[in-house]
Amino acid sequence: MYKLNTSKVLGSFLCCILLLTSCDSDDSGASDFPLSADISHSVNGKKVAFQALTHSASNWSWDFGDGTTSSEKNPVHVYSEAGYYTAVLTATDASGGSITDEVKLALDITPYVLLTGGATAVDGKTWKLSSGHSDSDYFANADAELSPFDGAPNPLPAGIFGAGLGMSEVYEDEFTFYFDGSYGHDVKADGAAFSGLVFQFVSTGGAGIVNDGGADFGLCTGLYTPEANATFTYVENEDFTTSSVYGAGGMITYENVSTLDFSGTEFVGFYDFENKAIIQSISDTSMRLVLFVAASPDAIGINTNAIVLTFEVVE
Repeated sequence: MYKLNTSKVLGSFLCCILLLTSCDSDDSGASDFPLSADISHSVNGKKVAFQALTHSASNWSWDFGDGTTSSEKNPVHVYSEAGYYTAVLTATDASGGSITDEVKLALDITPYVLLTGGATAVDGKTWKLSSGHSDSDYFANADAELSPFDGAPNPLPAGIFGAGLGMSEVYEDEFTFYFDGSYGHDVKADGAAFSGLVFQFVSTGGAGIVNDGGADFGLCTGLYTPEANATFTYVENEDFTTSSVYGAGGMITYENVSTLDFSGTEFVGFYDFENKAIIQSISDTSMRLVLFVAASPDAIGINTNAIVLTFEVVE
């Protein structure tokens, strides 16, 4: 005779009830989640793996910020150029509701991208001389070591060209670098540039001098009309040879330096015989340049000094 094991039957019955109850709870809970979207990503050079972390979404639309898109939920995208991008995810649910999230990317950032803002910076990246200066700003001799010039404060105090020399307008001029190598220059209302006094006498007979407040250091401001369609050249590492009263044969070479050179008469920061500058350091918001000065009337066109100056980004 078969004997029913009531305890086992009862246990199985209760398990079924709990399982069904649990399934019903999960389904109803899922339908209560509102539409939401977050982006997770990982970067390898210019290659980015995106992941859409969404609830209640049925469609995903990505705008990678470089003119390309995707409808995959978790796409992998390779950017053609280093630079700054904003990737935007738009998630849509079955009823047509949508929500967006975005992530800002800084990909494979090089000094050139720091200088220009990268391929997506359609307005370029604009810099001006920092009136606050830095602990590394000073007036130097144009020797191999760029040794400090004994007759000037070291480091340069904040606002020295304004409060000290009466040429505060030199802090206003703006210099714009574009990713494609083009260059813009705004000399502002005075129409003048920070310049060398000897250079102004040689090139204009002194007629171009606007403000000679820095004459004791061979400095002034002089009239300058920025060139149309100007360009610049950035070299990350080179041996740069320029004139110097401290060099054999009137020349000196600075080895393994980064440089900026310009078309025509263009320059950055300081208008003198030498329009090529050395980049000592650069970040996303500041750069420090070495700008050469030929300040002696006894050695026309030959560098005697250099000014090491910090530039800041114009927001």
